[in-house]
Amino acid sequence: MFIEADINPTNTEMTDDESERHLILQTYRHLLHSFKTPPDEKDLKMLRAAFDLAVEAHREQRRKSGEPYILHPIEVARICVEEIGLGPTAAVCALLHDVVEDTQVSLKDIHEQFGDRVALIVDGLTKLDGLHETESPQAENLGKVLRTMLSDVRVVLIKMADRLHNMRTIKSMPENKQKKIAAETSFIYAPVAHRLGLHKIKTELEDICFKIEHPDEYKDIARKLEEKRKLRGDYIEKFIQRLHEIFKDLEFPYRVLGRPKSIYSIWRKITTKHVSFEDIYDLFAVRVIIDVPKELEKRRSWDVYSFITDHFQPVPERLRDWITTPKSNGYESLQTTVLGLDNKFVEVQIRSERMNEIAERGFAAHWKYKNGGKKDDPDIYEKWLNRVRETIENSSGNAIELLADIRSELFTDEVHVFTPKGQMKTLPEGASALDFAFSIHSDLGCTCRAVRINNRVVPIHYKLKDGDQIEIIADKNQKPSEDWLQHVATSKAKNRIRSALKEEKRIQADFGKEIMERKLKSLRVPLEENCDMLAKWFGYHNRMEFLSAVYLGQVDPRQVNRNFRADGIYLVEKEEVKAVSAAPPRSFVPKNKVGVKPEIIINDEPGSYYQYSFAHCCNPVQGDSIFGFVLTQGGLKIHRATCPNANNLLAQYGHRVLNATWGNTSKSDFLTKIIVTGIDTGPGVIQQLTNRIYDLGINIRTFEISGEGGYFEGHLGLIVVNTDQLQRAILELRKFDWVSNVSRAD
Repeated sequence: MFIEADINPTNTEMTDDESERHLILQTYRHLLHSFKTPPDEKDLKMLRAAFDLAVEAHREQRRKSGEPYILHPIEVARICVEEIGLGPTAAVCALLHDVVEDTQVSLKDIHEQFGDRVALIVDGLTKLDGLHETESPQAENLGKVLRTMLSDVRVVLIKMADRLHNMRTIKSMPENKQKKIAAETSFIYAPVAHRLGLHKIKTELEDICFKIEHPDEYKDIARKLEEKRKLRGDYIEKFIQRLHEIFKDLEFPYRVLGRPKSIYSIWRKITTKHVSFEDIYDLFAVRVIIDVPKELEKRRSWDVYSFITDHFQPVPERLRDWITTPKSNGYESLQTTVLGLDNKFVEVQIRSERMNEIAERGFAAHWKYKNGGKKDDPDIYEKWLNRVRETIENSSGNAIELLADIRSELFTDEVHVFTPKGQMKTLPEGASALDFAFSIHSDLGCTCRAVRINNRVVPIHYKLKDGDQIEIIADKNQKPSEDWLQHVATSKAKNRIRSALKEEKRIQADFGKEIMERKLKSLRVPLEENCDMLAKWFGYHNRMEFLSAVYLGQVDPRQVNRNFRADGIYLVEKEEVKAVSAAPPRSFVPKNKVGVKPEIIINDEPGSYYQYSFAHCCNPVQGDSIFGFVLTQGGLKIHRATCPNANNLLAQYGHRVLNATWGNTSKSDFLTKIIVTGIDTGPGVIQQLTNRIYDLGINIRTFEISGEGGYFEGHLGLIVVNTDQLQRAILELRKFDWVSNVSRAD
């Protein structure tokens, strides 16, 4: 066992082993000191037992950085306590979260020593053993966490702490591994953190991921922030001082803080709104936190708002009232933008101490306040957990589909709509009228024929807006179709549509089965013994898909007679057919000539061995950071590391991602696209843009431009040889004083 007496912290000439043991004990003491309320004797014994077991189990293990592995679970436990607000049981589970997965300790050992609850949580945190054949291990493991979360939400909170510490220490990992972990984090864990109200953790995860995935953009924004740090700090200090003068007559305690914007959130606004760094409203931001009883929070927040807007001009369209209608993750705040000192825009958040703690620490803080509130207080997390539970219960069992459905439940922006009787329903932003129908009742969704919004008939795929009043017009003869899946955003609607389509396909397969049985009578072979082979031969994943295609006329049963012969009760492919299919396709001949360095290197081998092609979703250009993605049908697609689909591919199919680097492509041409926005100065805009591009020796493949109200947006398809040439084009176009922004399009 690892006991304090083993260490003499006053000995300045400790050996390496003693130094490490001293560091481990210090880290453990830091964990104990992080509890706001000191653990009682029983909890202390449990914590010490978990610590001793973890130290012994991980004794021979080290992290990539070289430090003892045990420091990781101790730090995860500290994050759970200090940064999320969990208690001793969660800390025990965090200390033990890797022992079953990585050491000889079994789940039975955990159960016997620490009981049912700890064993349940540790099991939920333990990855699948790798013996399961699965298309996406990442999706399967997250699915396991989410299923266990329904029994104890601490599973996902500890998982968030685990991921946060791994991201904080990710520099010791190889670059390709960093990209995969960052993609998985931004695709899965950051949305989960946001949905659980863990704002600080979500923000930190996003910034770390952004630094890994977009290093140049990260450095550029960080440099600009640093250049203006003192100027910005001085301005915020002056603004806060002015607020103190304005608030001198307030009759309740308050405090005002400067609020730094995250680098990722700044980049998001630059790219989505096509604005420059200088044009972002809330680079200057402050937070006013008031200390009042819960029943006075709303009134006093509006009092503060009134004080501020009496002295500074507000921007009406930037007012956000999340106190009257909180966000779906429990976030409450009154937020506005005002024209502050020196005519600079300043974003102001107004919230109570309770709102602030929930906004910063999320789920754990919510429960703390809920326990002291009324019994009829709405429980936003329980509602969300119920939606997740319903999604899992209705899932087809496919981990990737489940992950996609769960992600649809994590979007924080929502719309509030009403039934004809005035009942309010909350749906995720982007939900359609069809989603609304399924949210009322599955049968109503399946028979939805038309929709009336605000007394006006609209298509069933109409995207809902706040305040819409919706009436569903049903028809019992209506049935869901495949394209309905493209028009719904909620997991309930998707699962119900999939179930209905499967039932329809089963009926079609029954008819298709009768057709094939009649066709096989002439060969005197049964369908049952040959159905799976025929399905594979015709290119279908399973017999239901195959037989349904037979019924729909997508498969010609006469091909069976032309291509197969009977051998007892089995069908055997005819020799002349087999000979043709055995010939190697021409596309498998290596493309590169002997002695010429290939264009792409895949895992240190010529890319031509993999039959690669460039992905059209991101159009890689020589100089881009790239990776290869193995296709299920064979071959390889080369994607940019910043491809809009990269996070999805790296997070869900990391095992199919290969390292890729550029070879000699100096004479190759690449298609890429850029977006130019600016002020429409009249005739000559197009000519000036195209002349500047041609002066650089770059050919324009496509050019589309549109605009109104004095503003234009142009989309240019360029043929370039590398990213240097592309960057020169972007910088040259930015030199026009009437051009506001130039960016590469995904």
